[in-house]
Amino acid sequence: MFSNVIKLMVQYHQPLLKGVGITILLSVFVVFFGLVFGTVVAFMKMSNFSIGKFKPLNAIATAYIEVLRGTPLLLQLYFFYFLMPALIPALGDEKISITVALIINSSAYVAEIVRSGIMAVDPGQAEAARCLGLSQSQTMTKIIIPQAVKNILPAMGNELVMMVKESSLASTFYLGEIMSQQKIIGGATYLQIETLIISAILYLILTASLSKLVGIYERRLAVSD
Repeated sequence: MFSNVIKLMVQYHQPLLKGVGITILLSVFVVFFGLVFGTVVAFMKMSNFSIGKFKPLNAIATAYIEVLRGTPLLLQLYFFYFLMPALIPALGDEKISITVALIINSSAYVAEIVRSGIMAVDPGQAEAARCLGLSQSQTMTKIIIPQAVKNILPAMGNELVMMVKESSLASTFYLGEIMSQQKIIGGATYLQIETLIISAILYLILTASLSKLVGIYERRLAVSD
């Protein structure tokens, strides 16, 4: 079995490397736009805008987060794959549909990361900023967010690690990432166990490397504090 693993890695190194590249690009792309949309959702959830006693932005953001975090990612992928192209023809391409689904799912988790990072900043600093005459927007951009970033970035690194693993679900739709290549190579060689072992090795290398980088960054933050 071990010899077959080595032979497959050598013989199919090009599609395997392609799968690694697509996995990395997909994960970074998804987490980046997940951060963009998640930040919007986080501010919606923290919004004090109200109509009477009802806070519509908070309610929408809360429902958004609960639905996406409370349902399986694979179910969401199927939902976007089958239903969204009918509703929005622009999402007819399966790669676009699945990528959008991953972004939306990620944004729900990132929203809580961003909100928690902002809430972790000492409230006394916001009060001090207001005493100095800073507006709410100035307080947020100049005082709160720069400090919140230190809380948010390590968690975003962990979100990237999670997305590398969760991107394997995209193999159901053959997006070309690691598990898609595993299915193709395994089907061509009838060596399913060996190709699964190779996939596990590649995922371990990626996640271990990213986790190491996140750990280094966290230690540097601890020293700077």
